[in-house]
Amino acid sequence: MGILLRRSIGALLAALLLGSLGVSQSAGATDDVWKALERGGRVVLMRHAITTSGVGDPPGMRLEDCATQRNLTDEGRAHARAIGEAFRERRIAVDRVFSSPWCRCIESAQLAFRRPPEVSQSLSNLFGRPENAARQIEGLRALIDGHAGKGNLVLVTHGSTIVALTGVSPATGEMVVVTKQPDRGFAVVGRVLVPTP
Repeated sequence: MGILLRRSIGALLAALLLGSLGVSQSAGATDDVWKALERGGRVVLMRHAITTSGVGDPPGMRLEDCATQRNLTDEGRAHARAIGEAFRERRIAVDRVFSSPWCRCIESAQLAFRRPPEVSQSLSNLFGRPENAARQIEGLRALIDGHAGKGNLVLVTHGSTIVALTGVSPATGEMVVVTKQPDRGFAVVGRVLVPTP
């Protein structure tokens, strides 16, 4: 009973937080989400593909040295390519691709979308860095609000960052698709997970 009560309270707090951030939750079925992407004008929050095992960053991690970070495995690289193929097979237009400065995100973005991503500090890993959440969420909201293209905006980031912004905890390589709202908020359209090859 105590665990159920704690989960209910946690769910209520998450709902209140999302409401204060201007997030509307309405997760659609996978086919509906792909159709929304085909129409364009959406924002895709993609968690990086599969990495070497571990949680967070290794001790002594440096952004300028990929060898000090958790990086994509061969399976992760194949998964990132499969995500890009799914977009190309459906002829889904992508206007711009942004990435966290972490190497696993940059590589996921480049393998999937076949171009170097633009790097944004707002997409940085929030795991173990809760003091950065408010500033990064504001930066992410500005990126989303600034998207005016007919195609889609892709933001490749970390699970912790996507949770902080949307309340949705994606699997590795999973995408949370959102659409802008007139009040500078956004609505969650749904989630898409391309199968690992």
